[in-house]
Amino acid sequence: MIFVTVGSRNYPFDRLFKKIDELYDEGVITDRMFAQTGTSTYVPRNYEYKDFISQEEFLEKINEADIVVSHGASGSIMKALNAGKKVIAVTRLEKYGEHINDHQIQNNEAFGSNHYVLAADPELGDLGECFCKIAEGTDGLITWENKDPMAIVNMIDRFIEENW
Repeated sequence: MIFVTVGSRNYPFDRLFKKIDELYDEGVITDRMFAQTGTSTYVPRNYEYKDFISQEEFLEKINEADIVVSHGASGSIMKALNAGKKVIAVTRLEKYGEHINDHQIQNNEAFGSNHYVLAADPELGDLGECFCKIAEGTDGLITWENKDPMAIVNMIDRFIEENW
């Protein structure tokens, strides 16, 4: 099962849900999916969804999933990684009204450069390839081991210092 989460802040992410429907239509995605769509207005055609779910249901969906697709929020990504899930990180972009700025680019690139997640191109052009890499076992992902509570903060800080 695939679980998609985009959080509960007041920023729609219709672009993601349309792209996922396209990937179902093309046969790239065939697995069952559940999406937490937040304030998005797009109505998915090929998979189950709810606008908002409780924290308990969120954790149930993560535990049930094989793959978690998460917007670039560190908290959501970390919950999936701590549960041992394969993660595809997608980026909300300011130019589409999906967030107040483009900080999710840096978050996703930091996680991706360390091979903890597959960071999809911010324009979502390679989202289908991300799903295919996981299905084929060629994703190159490293299992996250949470030994230091500040590890993720330090990883993101280090990435930003080195690349921006």
